Amino acid sequence: MVELVEFLVKKLVNDEQAVAVTQEENENGEVTIHVSVAPDDMGKVIGKNGKIASAIRTFVKSVSSREHKKVFVKFGE
Repeated sequence: MVELVEFLVKKLVNDEQAVAVTQEENENGEVTIHVSVAPDDMGKVIGKNGKIASAIRTFVKSVSSREHKKVFVKFGE
């Protein structure tokens, strides 16, 4: 799942080297994916009114439902 999010985010930003995607799983089996990018690229990843971030979250949610897992995507530091 991390590779998928990293691929999507790298296609949106100018500075691909600054993209960092990490994953953590809690005891309930819920997965949180943290995405951080260069400050100049944050607006591109979030999009106008959060539409791009919402689309990424929706896409990840649909893929993760096949694996019967709850996955959350958080953008920022």
